[in-house]
Amino acid sequence: MTSAHAVDPVTTGPTTPGRPAVHQVSVLLYSDDITTRDAVRAAAGRRPARDVEVTRWLECATAFAVTEALDAGGWDVVVLDGEAAKNGGLGLCRELKNEIYNCPPVLVLTGRPQDGWLAAWSLADEAVPHPLDPIKVAEAIAGLARTRSAAS
Repeated sequence: MTSAHAVDPVTTGPTTPGRPAVHQVSVLLYSDDITTRDAVRAAAGRRPARDVEVTRWLECATAFAVTEALDAGGWDVVVLDGEAAKNGGLGLCRELKNEIYNCPPVLVLTGRPQDGWLAAWSLADEAVPHPLDPIKVAEAIAGLARTRSAAS
């Protein structure tokens, strides 16, 4: 089960020396809990940072949908819920990082701050613990978007 959310493109205007380029990114979001997906989308918003704009969201409720979407390509950042039932985001992250060439950067949502070691085991690029802090979620997504843009 997936749900796509397109954002109307906004003209960012020309890049000037005082104004950095805007990184337009697409985000794939996995959680079996719709309230968690809503919380992540609300925290990141359309602009998680001045220089990062989310132009497309794809919400997935199953690990199969995530794998299928990543195989199709076109995703700049992946957010996985480590607390998802049946297939947790931590194990899924490790699987994706080991199996997908040039896997996009991954943010995992852990159950608590002490689970940072699990995020490291999963090969995640960033981790944010529950309860979700909107500022940390937005900063993590923006940082991963910048990393992906720099690598391209």
